Amino acid sequence: MAQRTPEERLALLRQHDDGVPWTRIAAESGVPVRTLSRWAAKYRAIPTSNGLQRLRRADNGTRRILPEIVEMIEALALRRPEPTVAFVHRRVSGIAANRGLTAPSYSSVRAIIGAIDPGLRTLAQHGDAAYRDQFELVFRRSATSPNEQWQADHTLLDVVVLDQAGEPVRPWLTVLLDDYSRAVTGYTLFLGAPSAEQTALALHQAVNQKTNPAWPVCGLPDVLYSDHGSDFTSVRLERVCLDTQIQLIHSRIGVPQGRGKIERFYGSITTELLPHLPGYIPHGTNGEPLTDPAFSLEQLDAILERFIVTEYNQRPHSETHHAPVHRWASSGFIPRAPARPEDLDLLLLTAATTRKVQRDGIQFASTRYVSPVLAAYVGEQVTVRFDPRDVGEIRVYFNDDYLCRAIAPELAAESVSLRELQAARSQRRRDLKRQLRHRRSLADALPTDIRYVPPPEPPEAEPVDVDEAPPRHGLRLYATD
Repeated sequence: MAQRTPEERLALLRQHDDGVPWTRIAAESGVPVRTLSRWAAKYRAIPTSNGLQRLRRADNGTRRILPEIVEMIEALALRRPEPTVAFVHRRVSGIAANRGLTAPSYSSVRAIIGAIDPGLRTLAQHGDAAYRDQFELVFRRSATSPNEQWQADHTLLDVVVLDQAGEPVRPWLTVLLDDYSRAVTGYTLFLGAPSAEQTALALHQAVNQKTNPAWPVCGLPDVLYSDHGSDFTSVRLERVCLDTQIQLIHSRIGVPQGRGKIERFYGSITTELLPHLPGYIPHGTNGEPLTDPAFSLEQLDAILERFIVTEYNQRPHSETHHAPVHRWASSGFIPRAPARPEDLDLLLLTAATTRKVQRDGIQFASTRYVSPVLAAYVGEQVTVRFDPRDVGEIRVYFNDDYLCRAIAPELAAESVSLRELQAARSQRRRDLKRQLRHRRSLADALPTDIRYVPPPEPPEAEPVDVDEAPPRHGLRLYATD
């Protein structure tokens, strides 16, 4: 029978006041006549609804177990590794019996263990790191304007691509994200372990103006926030931030909570883009893709840029409720730019070995680069810096002073990456070697030309020793014949 509220009890009592007998009220409500009589006596003593309330036990909410037993249960439950409730119950029951105390029931032991502070249990069973990740307050960095703070991080993508040799490999992605707008400011896709060079290339793309008008995010950030990896703590990146007046801040070692925004972007890539590509690696497959890879790194790069520019940066963000690119440009601020763009190239772009300026330009990566400025430096040694994703042009420096941008006439009309150029050269070399092997096999199968080869001389007869000459067979001659 469900417990009656004071109002319901009062309604039943008023039926009796109206002349309804207790037996009828009891039959209709299911409340025994004795209980109705007791309610009526309480109501006569206290003629309000408070008199019909159910009295609570004086010891309600308190345990009727000795404090020393409770402490014993909690002490055993906080041991490492975490014991089971059954173990704690048996252990406490044995100790209580030896001391002549009343042993608690299994349900009481389970209730006491369940009431222990979850933070205390996590700290005891899993250590400081687990407690910090679950229960410590996190200071969340929030920017108030565009380019006030950028976040930078790497991730190994859950997809497989084909390298130059046609072998399946997993690429890495470095991303820079504007904290205020959530817009992707720059990125780089590469093979191999993350390095300061890849971070510099992503930062170079993020700072410079993009050729795509739908991607207007650019400029220098005030703060660059990253983890404590060796590539982010390199001398090269520190020099870049020092010369461009960027404050470089690293998160605490082993504490990733402050980079949740960029991790959320990686989640968007993993759930919205990669599952639709060949070579996708779902979780729980031990690195095995569902289908065979079909894209090269350059093709995946183009797909990723299209996703960032046309989808992610253009749709409203669930937290800011604005499209990242629109939120970035809505304030109408003027992005901070380096004093001289060529200085940024000197700091960020890949440095190559020195080259000598020839009369027809500079030979680099089996390609000729020309510029009218080089006419005054024929015979001089210069330094070449370039973007591996686009070798249609190079930056030329003389004694660390910027000279010019030299272009490759046959490559300047379109953007060609160094990887594509190397792949094309390797493919051409393989084709030529294949043709050479085919020609040689045909030549080896031809008969030998002996028209002008003198015939071999007959072998010389070996001298015969008379004494050892074999006997001659024939007619025998006699002296009388």
